[in-house]
Amino acid sequence: MTDPTDAPPAPETPDESPVQRALRLKQAAINAREKPPRGGRFQREQAARIATGKSKPWMSR
Repeated sequence: MTDPTDAPPAPETPDESPVQRALRLKQAAINAREKPPRGGRFQREQAARIATGKSKPWMSR
């Protein structure tokens, strides 16, 4: 006999597949991470670190 408490928990959406659930949880974990600041002094400092021409080394002689 099966005890009703042994049943696996029902998914949050009934038509969600295990793969879709895993992707949803992964996206939630990614979005929960701390993100770097946008704009302002930080962005100018990051841009200043890249020397002119370093992004295209094949352009140098």
